[in-house]
Amino acid sequence: MPAYPADRPNDPDTTELVDRIPGWGVDADPANRPAVPKELPVGPAAGVHWDVPEDQPNRESRERSNEHAFLTPVFGTSTPPSGLSGVIRRSAYRFSEGRAAHWLILIGADRVAAAEAHVRSIAEGRPDNPLTETGIGTELSHHGWSSRVGRKRVDNNHAWLDPILVGGPWVAAAAAAGLVSRAALRRARGH
Repeated sequence: MPAYPADRPNDPDTTELVDRIPGWGVDADPANRPAVPKELPVGPAAGVHWDVPEDQPNRESRERSNEHAFLTPVFGTSTPPSGLSGVIRRSAYRFSEGRAAHWLILIGADRVAAAEAHVRSIAEGRPDNPLTETGIGTELSHHGWSSRVGRKRVDNNHAWLDPILVGGPWVAAAAAAGLVSRAALRRARGH
């Protein structure tokens, strides 16, 4: 949660926010807030002294929630958005964080980023190893099946789907590569 100092308050025009974000300000009136009689006023805690750090230089465009006036003074990312996944990720920030569209678009961008990483690893000559990187080996060597059978685990209801979701794309990619190489061989032979 970003802190807003007195010299840079997060004080957007609330009428504009009400129009732009459905449901915004529903609890702005104290009469509509069920916790008001016991709610404590918001403010700096007694004895806390700190200054907001100087803004970090913003060398590239950053995602920012449309519910906040500005970025926090210090921010960072281990993987800045790039490629198609970055374009998709940036489009998610048109929606409020309270909307499913925001999070579903971000999940889709993560899947695209994973596909981009797979393609990049193949292009660099170090393709991913699906047998070791998907955990199939540990399922066989570390009691994966016996830890699920006969137990009331929450993940049992989707355990059958996990191999399809994890291994399915690899099987589909292998099938596509086989079809492409078969077509290339036929073309080379002149058939």
